Amino acid sequence: MLQGLQDLGAAYVSFMNPLTLLYGLGGAFVGIVMGILPGLSATLAIALLTTLTIKLETNDAILVLICSYVGALYGGSRTAILLNIPGTAANAASCADGYALAQQGQAGRAIGIATSGAFVSTLIGVVCLALFTPLLSEVALQFGAFEFFWLALFGVTMSGSIVGDDPLKGWLMGLLGLFLAQVGQESLYAYNRFTLGWDELSGGIALIPALVGAFGLAEVLTTLANPIERKIIELKDSVLPRFREVLQYRWTVLRSGVIGVLTGLLPGVGEDAGAWMSYAAAKAVSKEKEKFGKGSIDGLMAAETGDMASIPGHIIPSLALGIPGSAPSAVLMAAMVIHGVQPGPMLMIQHPQFIYHVVAMTTLASVTILLFGLFGVRPLLQVLKVRRAILMPIVFLLCTVGAFASASRLFDVYVMLAIGIGAYFLRKHRYEMAPLVLGLVLGPLLDKSLRRGLVLSDGSIVPFFTRPIAMGFAAVTILTILMYVPPFKRLVHHLSAGLVGRARSLLGKRA
Repeated sequence: MLQGLQDLGAAYVSFMNPLTLLYGLGGAFVGIVMGILPGLSATLAIALLTTLTIKLETNDAILVLICSYVGALYGGSRTAILLNIPGTAANAASCADGYALAQQGQAGRAIGIATSGAFVSTLIGVVCLALFTPLLSEVALQFGAFEFFWLALFGVTMSGSIVGDDPLKGWLMGLLGLFLAQVGQESLYAYNRFTLGWDELSGGIALIPALVGAFGLAEVLTTLANPIERKIIELKDSVLPRFREVLQYRWTVLRSGVIGVLTGLLPGVGEDAGAWMSYAAAKAVSKEKEKFGKGSIDGLMAAETGDMASIPGHIIPSLALGIPGSAPSAVLMAAMVIHGVQPGPMLMIQHPQFIYHVVAMTTLASVTILLFGLFGVRPLLQVLKVRRAILMPIVFLLCTVGAFASASRLFDVYVMLAIGIGAYFLRKHRYEMAPLVLGLVLGPLLDKSLRRGLVLSDGSIVPFFTRPIAMGFAAVTILTILMYVPPFKRLVHHLSAGLVGRARSLLGKRA
């Protein structure tokens, strides 16, 4: 315990230098700008910045990415309040009350109070990140090849629910990512697989071109195909909140912060779930339910704090188990791999200090959004006046440079273009790209673990189902898939309803 506190203190001290603070501010600034622009997202911000930070030190690069993650989710609520357009999916819950308040001339007040709540709730998530991640990592240290196989397969299984409403499409994209991860030389005998005779494919498909193509180029094509231009509501009142007003909603912040962290811990449950569940809980206990949807500060505060608190919640399973809970955390995990940090059970052995560095990074990110949110809102909103026809070509240029700069190979640019164009057409048919990236990241782990496990067991698959932890993961993975089969789902609901009814009748008799 004391050693953990010392490591945490050392992590905070290591980030207290002007250059590191500048990186954090820069990452948050870019994230907020990306979040403010409707159509762009935290996922795209992380993907683009991964290419721009490839030459930085690992800690500085991850700091920029985490600050951009937090900044993008925060920035997306500004357009939800001023335009009634959520900058990211997680900000949809902020539209109803935020836009209603803006129409009443209270846009500045809404932004100021929500900013304070978002800051406090992120700190609640940071505390949970510091407490739970090392504990979960210690349990995960008992994993072997058999457990790693099921862990990777479970992660791909969760791709059915990371984003979107159709789990089958998520699984298909996850399997496509697994297939792409097998392209190139395999790990044991360096035999070329699926290279089609192209020597350039022997090294496999690099993560950076895949990330930039799937999120960057596809977003550019989608935005240019269907641009949206709307007039924003002007800020007429102050965005600096009064302390008494913020204190008035302290229980909403605390409750929504806990709900956000808990939803973040569940793989496949995105930041939007944290926002909506927090909003529903606030409405359930509110004495002014009739104001919700018509300009309730309580409702806006709950939505804002719920989605911001879910960010540290998503980072916990990403670091400890290597299972991201949302699309941005999946891309963040891929970026960590690119920068030489492999999230998962071995993290506490290979990089024991890294978890505490992430805690310090997330704290710094929460401070930056408070500064930008209270003192930089008006200048940042000027970015909404930039036309899409000007902005999108700049983003495309960044995509091209980023894909090439990672390894100075023109072939990576071709990969980016191919994946980006393919992703554009897939997105038109409501196929999400986060499962594809998750499959790419977990594919090598699944492949190596399966083959090592078979070598250790002399070709037998029995240990994959008989070792205690592997058995648990196998059961959860299979059950997760079966729960999407309608007859099995109806059977489970029928049995659970019967058990609940029987329990109630027994309790009634005892009473």
